[in-house]
Amino acid sequence: MPNHLASETSPYLLQHADNPVDWHPWGEEALTLARRENKPILLSIGYSACHWCHVMARESFEDEAIAALLNQHFVCIKVDREERPDLDHIYQSTHYLLTQRPGGWPLNMFLSPEQVPFFGGTYFPKDGRTHMTGFRELIPLIARHYHENQARMGDLADSLREALEERPSGGESPSAAPIEAAYRTLERSFDPVHGGFGAAPKFPRPGDLDFLLCRGEEKATAMALHTLRKMAEGGLFDQLGGGFFRYSVDERWAIPHFEKMLYDNGLLLAAYADAWRATGDPLYRQVLEETAGWMLREMRAPEGGFYSALDADSEHEEGKFYVWTRAEFEQSLSPEERPVAEAVFGLDLAPNFEGKAWHPVVARSLGDVARDAGLSPEEVSRRLDASRSKLFTAREQRVRPGRDEKVLTSWNALAIKGLARAGRALGRAEWTEAAGRAAAFMQASLWREGKLLAACKDGQARLPAYLDDYAALLDALLELLQTEFRPDRLAFARELADGLLERFEDQENGGFYFTAHDHEALLARMKPAFDNATPSGNGLAAFALQRLGHVLGEARYLEAAERTLKAFAADMARQPVGCLSLLAALEEWLEPPRLAVLRGPAAEVAEWEKALARDYLPRCLVLPLPNGLDGLPVLLRHPETSTVNAWVCESVKCLPAIEDIASLRQVCKGGKLV
Repeated sequence: MPNHLASETSPYLLQHADNPVDWHPWGEEALTLARRENKPILLSIGYSACHWCHVMARESFEDEAIAALLNQHFVCIKVDREERPDLDHIYQSTHYLLTQRPGGWPLNMFLSPEQVPFFGGTYFPKDGRTHMTGFRELIPLIARHYHENQARMGDLADSLREALEERPSGGESPSAAPIEAAYRTLERSFDPVHGGFGAAPKFPRPGDLDFLLCRGEEKATAMALHTLRKMAEGGLFDQLGGGFFRYSVDERWAIPHFEKMLYDNGLLLAAYADAWRATGDPLYRQVLEETAGWMLREMRAPEGGFYSALDADSEHEEGKFYVWTRAEFEQSLSPEERPVAEAVFGLDLAPNFEGKAWHPVVARSLGDVARDAGLSPEEVSRRLDASRSKLFTAREQRVRPGRDEKVLTSWNALAIKGLARAGRALGRAEWTEAAGRAAAFMQASLWREGKLLAACKDGQARLPAYLDDYAALLDALLELLQTEFRPDRLAFARELADGLLERFEDQENGGFYFTAHDHEALLARMKPAFDNATPSGNGLAAFALQRLGHVLGEARYLEAAERTLKAFAADMARQPVGCLSLLAALEEWLEPPRLAVLRGPAAEVAEWEKALARDYLPRCLVLPLPNGLDGLPVLLRHPETSTVNAWVCESVKCLPAIEDIASLRQVCKGGKLV
């Protein structure tokens, strides 16, 4: 018999709708039930592509005896962390405060009916193992602990709330010192052999790579490019189907955790587009083509938005869709193709996946394979292309991983930005058009009566949007405006910016809350400074508001960005490498970005824009404004001309009109404004 999740839209919640556990969705009904029956709450947070969430579900939540114990002692609530990042932020943070250990998913927190956590953990095995108590044993112990210690819950709530909400008051002017400190930290933790930072497990960390590329310094650039190359050649990248997996379990990027997330791939599209523009390296172009191809082929919804994730598991085994036995590999290829593909992808070496199968990596360069085989590089490339096509076709016949078909606003915004930037860099109109269509879908389906919504599935848009949704979408629109300037798109950007100020800003201390002022009351109201897998909402908001302020000459946006940077100055100084999105905004506060406005006939403006799009210009916005475009803000109303003129400004300093593309490229790259 279905539990209370059967009418939900979240794929993760629906995965648990037939559990014998009497799951409830988060809401007043479940909270009232807990208060009325004086039962503690089991709050279990996960997401549909999570491998260990599936394991715990199979072991415990589908077990009748475990379910009976849970139903007896607790009100059980399931939460999709992707739909409710507000709850996830709070309870991941309280998990750390209570245990001094990092969290993760599944997160299983035990709360009082007033939402106060008193015990928690991540994955619990059903029965005890070495150094791990079994879930079966814990359930009655936790229930008894709650009833014996109810009187202390109020004090615990106060201390947790104080720790979660503690923020220095705004007003301190930030300096450039955290920028240099962040670089030194990355330099110390850099892996010069395999790329990336620190030891296993290794995450892509696109914010680190963007930060290093923006330095424009030889050593910083080399660290970023080496990491991007090693990730692209490893198993973190799907060598057959394109797109990046979540993270690598080893230091060599060889074996990933096999889920594919939209947000990782959106961020990495932008990073590889910048790397390609900075170097022209064909490897980065290949990564862009295959990642954008995967995104459009497997993740695009018919309405234009993008789905959230592909599962790590298929047929209850992690990675089964992606790894190969020798027999499967050999059956797919001709005798002439097989030796080349085996040498390139490492199948002539020992199995790299659980000692019994191979996950393809780039084990040898095409040049080395050509030399060893006595073939021309062109022939090796031809055979490899044929092999990849055949292996991909064979893999498509397998049972596919599940796909989470929620459309999330903030993750779509990251995908829009990545596709738009990659499309501009490579001149791929179909990518920029897909990005524009996704943005139009966001506005049509998730913008209701002046407020943004966070998620959509099966035509149902729901849940009030969070800070990340507003800030990331505003940032994405600024990227799109550099591809095609549309006054209606700029108007939407204004509305989002105004929504940020009205609904999220802490006007007393500066910065932005994660939830809007009219959001439901939770244990705490947080103001996130630090980046996680995605940039922090405050970093995105400060960066995007500042850029929009320069485009429009709008002091309100510039001042809000400055208040945010001042509010988080202490965080940036204390842990600079954790605040790289705020540091990006800080850099443009210290030295404003350049704004290049192109005016003239449409066809010629488009040609100039394409020429500039091939350059790596991290601190320059290029806005193509062809003649005849109406509804321009005052600062952009330059005169129409019969040939292209470019108008370049940096804050209040502006150059006379530039009439040749070579001079403009030099100025946009950082040439002196006189």
